[in-house]
Amino acid sequence: MIRVVLADDQSLVRAGFRALLDAQPDIEVAGEAADGEEALRLVREVRPDVVLMDIRMPGLDGLAATRGVTGDPDLADVKVVMLTTFELDEYVFEAIRSGASGFLVKDTEPDELLRAVRAVVDGDALLSPGVTRRLIAEFAARSKEPAAAGALSELTEREREVMALVGLGLTNEEIARRLVVSPLTAKTHVSRTMVKLGARDRAQLVVLAYESGLVRPGWLG
Repeated sequence: MIRVVLADDQSLVRAGFRALLDAQPDIEVAGEAADGEEALRLVREVRPDVVLMDIRMPGLDGLAATRGVTGDPDLADVKVVMLTTFELDEYVFEAIRSGASGFLVKDTEPDELLRAVRAVVDGDALLSPGVTRRLIAEFAARSKEPAAAGALSELTEREREVMALVGLGLTNEEIARRLVVSPLTAKTHVSRTMVKLGARDRAQLVVLAYESGLVRPGWLG
């Protein structure tokens, strides 16, 4: 059973998400919060698998609350998905750097929301490919000069290759086709790369791919 916490200051938004999620046989809503402080307290109390976190909330906002979750070693298994009204909300990029697993627009289709919740729990995809590629393209456009790539020294050549493909927004299935390997093998390479680099999920792996210079702005085609 996937346990979800809803954090949004709009009760109607929470009610709609709750109705959709609770109707699924493998998902349950473990609690609701109307602001960031309440969300943090609730997450520490119930230890959900996923937090659907609104970016803009009164008091402690979603970005600060996300840092509170991702910066707590005791909450390492909790995935945060940011909720925003606009697909390219300026705070989304900082949220990804802060450890959020991705983001959704509030008017996303129900099926996409359910896929996203299940995907981040599996660590298998950065939400929908279309949104992912827009996010990566914008991140690439905003990225600074690459940092030193010393952290990548622990990776094998194949793991670097896989990390670069993740950075370009490819799913495990697309990576498998590109490298002519099985999807399971591709997933294994991705998982090992995340472990070696201490990345919580694919979202952070994308950020590291750009910040290390393994992928550069303009490579996204």
